[in-house]
Amino acid sequence: MTETTTTGSTASEKGKLYGFLVEFEKVDELLAGARVVRDAGYTKWDAHTPFVIHGLDAAMGVKKTILPYIVFAGGLTGTTAGILLQWWTNAVDYPFLISGKPLFSLPANIPIAFETTILFAALSTLVGMLALNGLPRLYHPLHRSHSFKRATDDRFFISIEAGDPLFDRESTRNLLESISGRQVEEVEDVA
Repeated sequence: MTETTTTGSTASEKGKLYGFLVEFEKVDELLAGARVVRDAGYTKWDAHTPFVIHGLDAAMGVKKTILPYIVFAGGLTGTTAGILLQWWTNAVDYPFLISGKPLFSLPANIPIAFETTILFAALSTLVGMLALNGLPRLYHPLHRSHSFKRATDDRFFISIEAGDPLFDRESTRNLLESISGRQVEEVEDVA
């Protein structure tokens, strides 16, 4: 019989260490654990919850994202593109003089400029969010953990990646054991 690791894979399937996973039963325990990990200086770690927890971003020390700036730039590009397209088609490429009206009038072109603003902002939101989150990612090592399946139901988790500059197998394990009464689980990356 082969030896089973904590993630449910056999010893012959073992890969390199992805990191550690620790489970919490209550929100307060997770928030306290997140503060401890943040204060320890780890940078490649995450908290996993079945629902939104107010105050978790502050407990983790999450900085503001640049996504609003990306969306603003996309919207500004859409406005500019919409106005320039209408100016080019009406005043330059195919000028058509009707009853002495101007070839280009900004008020008449606002609806199209508004719509292109919304379109470009929405597309930049989608692309920016996917790029900043490193998506799409079809596989994640945490999905091999049997206990992690409860992250969408009734449990809370903190994972620390082995790629973190402060990661040391023993000291990281000791830190995680000190913040939770549950067993710290090693997660292997076999992909």
